[in-house]
Amino acid sequence: MSMQNRTSSSDFVFLGLLVKSRTTGIVFAVIFATFVLAIASNLVMIFLIQVDSHIHTPMYFLLSQLSIMDTLSICTTVPKCLVDIVSEKKSISFEDCGLQIFLYMTTIGSEFFLLGLMAYDRYVAVCNPIRYPVLMNHRVCLLLAAGSWFGGSLDGFLLTPITMNVPYCGSQSINNFFCEIPAVLRLSCADTSLYETLMDICCVLMLLIPIAIISISYSLTLLTIHCMGSVQGRKSSHLIVVSIFYGTAFYTYVLPQSFHTTEEDKVGAFYTIVTPMLNPPTYSLRNKDVIREFKKIFAQCLSSQKVYTGYA
Repeated sequence: MSMQNRTSSSDFVFLGLLVKSRTTGIVFAVIFATFVLAIASNLVMIFLIQVDSHIHTPMYFLLSQLSIMDTLSICTTVPKCLVDIVSEKKSISFEDCGLQIFLYMTTIGSEFFLLGLMAYDRYVAVCNPIRYPVLMNHRVCLLLAAGSWFGGSLDGFLLTPITMNVPYCGSQSINNFFCEIPAVLRLSCADTSLYETLMDICCVLMLLIPIAIISISYSLTLLTIHCMGSVQGRKSSHLIVVSIFYGTAFYTYVLPQSFHTTEEDKVGAFYTIVTPMLNPPTYSLRNKDVIREFKKIFAQCLSSQKVYTGYA
């Protein structure tokens, strides 16, 4: 957006999750604890997958990519939110807002595609195990991961310049805790119908197609494994997390703005803060291979500590 379309101030102001509240300390503690837990669990997953050669498989490679995306995504929005909760100045510059939109759309968009590819990986592993090493070899996994990152980056490069070139005037108060596109667009003093049409097209590609792949893959997988109750339980937990992630994104980006209020736009908190925390225990930390590797490394650390104490 050119500077002549801006007001005299160069900053946007966040109204935050709770505009008027006496529970600031509780909100800060909950968000901070969730943030630390999400970062720690995702970094542990990345570390375990890297150090254990026994789990250098397509599934775990894709899971490591998911952890990287979750870590980058939550680090893009939550630290600024925590600072704003305890700070009187809750502003963000125009340039930083654009950067936040780009990074957020890139990581979230990449995760949209990756979750669909992960469902396809499980379908091939269960329904076509003989050809699995061929269909999901290392080169294919690299191409799938690169494709996810490319799709997310394309989304960021496409939507960010358009958002930041819309003329803004009047109020510069964003009724959210980060620069999410629907909340920013509400400040525009121009017709954004063309932009909303473009966003709908992007959302069809980034939401509906992965959702279709996930639905078909899980349906065929469940039909194949039939009465394996424990596996079905795990699949259902996966579907719950996926439903939260895609459901809130669909609500925020696909439904017209007239269908939800500015307060309801903050539903983005669910897939911005909560989902990165839920993904590691849902997809990985309940897996026996991951638990075995974690126990092994923990035992090695204890042994090293005992040896060091003995020499001291």
